[in-house]
Amino acid sequence: MTTKLFKGALIVATTLALLSFDLPKGWFKAGSEPTKYEMGVDKGAGQDGKNAATIKSIDKDIKGFGTLMQNCSPTKYAGKRVRMTGQLKSKDVESYTGFWLRVDASDSKKPLSFDNMFDRPIKGTTDWKKYEIVLDVPENASNIAYGVLLNGTGQVWFDSLMT
Repeated sequence: MTTKLFKGALIVATTLALLSFDLPKGWFKAGSEPTKYEMGVDKGAGQDGKNAATIKSIDKDIKGFGTLMQNCSPTKYAGKRVRMTGQLKSKDVESYTGFWLRVDASDSKKPLSFDNMFDRPIKGTTDWKKYEIVLDVPENASNIAYGVLLNGTGQVWFDSLMT
């Protein structure tokens, strides 16, 4: 009896360890339902066997989204355009996934510019593909926020993200 419980506990612990991801350095979880997703680095899942960041739904029905994101200073982009590019792959995405980029002003709750690829969603299962977003950065910008979102269920991997 003790042996069976030990083996069962070992199997559970091993499964949990496989589902545990470390966040990429400088990135954090956000969104309307971040606790309904596992987010982090999926070792060896990237292109050519390299690491990739991932967002994976853990609930079967999600009415919202999770995102891995970062913020940066807009100083070097003020009065110019910023281009964000990266590689993305998806599996069983029911609603949509994509990159997103937002330019904020400190005196407003409304973004100065925003694109979350809602008009060109990535759905279903796709192989690695390069995507990009380009936004104007006005002189009064106070922050640039960017990341990858997964709305609903499925899994997305991304790497080679650059601005």
